Amino acid sequence: MDEDCIHLKYITFKINFSVPAAYIQFNLAMPKTGPAPYRYRVLILLFFLTMLTYLDRVCISIVGVRIKTGLGLSNTQFGWVLASFSLAYAIFEIPSGILGDRIGPKAVFIRIVLLWSLFTALTGLVNGFIALLLVRFLFGIGESGAFPNSSAVISRWFPLGEMGRAMSWIGTGSHAGSALAPIIIVPLAMAFGWRVPFFVIGALGLVWVLVCFSWFRNFPSEKSSITREELDYIETHRSYSKHVETIAWKSIFKHRTLLALVLMYFCCQWGNYFFTGWLSIYLQEGRHFSENQMKNISSVLFVFGITGTLCGGWAGDWMVRKRGLRFGRRFTGMVGLGVSALLLIVCGFSTQNSVVVFSLFGAELFWAFSVMSSYAVCVDIGRNHAGTVSGMMNFFGQMGAFFLAVIFGKILDLSHSFTAPLYLLSGVLLTGCLLWLAIDPQKKLRLQ
Repeated sequence: MDEDCIHLKYITFKINFSVPAAYIQFNLAMPKTGPAPYRYRVLILLFFLTMLTYLDRVCISIVGVRIKTGLGLSNTQFGWVLASFSLAYAIFEIPSGILGDRIGPKAVFIRIVLLWSLFTALTGLVNGFIALLLVRFLFGIGESGAFPNSSAVISRWFPLGEMGRAMSWIGTGSHAGSALAPIIIVPLAMAFGWRVPFFVIGALGLVWVLVCFSWFRNFPSEKSSITREELDYIETHRSYSKHVETIAWKSIFKHRTLLALVLMYFCCQWGNYFFTGWLSIYLQEGRHFSENQMKNISSVLFVFGITGTLCGGWAGDWMVRKRGLRFGRRFTGMVGLGVSALLLIVCGFSTQNSVVVFSLFGAELFWAFSVMSSYAVCVDIGRNHAGTVSGMMNFFGQMGAFFLAVIFGKILDLSHSFTAPLYLLSGVLLTGCLLWLAIDPQKKLRLQ
């Protein structure tokens, strides 16, 4: 081909012959009029999926003080309630990822949302510690697989050059759910008690299921309304192939990058479950903010999370283009976890609530900055098995969340202070930051 610039109806891409083919840059140039690319509509569906996951998941944290008081729970017991979700989520994460790779994400999505909506609503009916423990365990089973199957959809519907940005919108959905949760849940809890919010948000998932069932398809080629130009663009430049390959399981745990990735994500999820599980209690009991003040701080904090997710996705793609795949993924991952850890240390020793609040904002922003690189690496090394690899990573991440939930509550009951658990959390995040040095997204999993 002699030309270095090619124009299609929806696409303009340039080929720089001075760099290797692996770094050919493809840019979407949308026309001023006409419909948006179909894959962006799929991304909106995934955005609302992850938004609902965190709206449901964060609900128990937002009303955590009320639940502890109403059911007479200690911090240790409440920690086990949070941990029961994480444990079930972890156990079923890998099977759900494998199932999505084999039968397609659509069927798995429908199962996920129906079950989590049911058990979210049932949370509002419990009357004791054991019942709450059981229902939250079942809720974890129901929600497992949402993120691995979202990664699988991205690998099927998006070209490599848009991978980081697409993943960032999935992360943005989770932060949007966390930001909306206090605004929706606190007024409901104050007006009707802590049980009613679970009934309300449990019903929201049914709307998403109807849209997914009637509109979503596993592959772009199955969607009749997609344009020929966009379909060719996706299928030419995506990492997924319909050619069936199986992972060589005997060698999978010898893969250095995968081992480092799952250990890093084990550490990373300690941060996530502090923000989504213990933050509300920390603000109310550790910093003595009122419930309304907690609501406002939590909502603003997760807006910072949205900002960090979007910036991390764009920065990651930009760094990949400028400095290569390995440097780009490592840079966003290390900066995010490292800065977040340092800011949480500030929260541990500061006596000024204003300093603590702004440090929390920054910690959430940088934590979110890093996390989408993790899922991008799953697609980088997993290719057709992005769902399986994401499931493995998220299994270890949820085990990290399990330990955070239990240990944080236990240390809090023993020390009667949030300082020690915050220092421990910071140390774990710094460990995760260093583990990024062993992650090389150019090292693909061996298939057979």
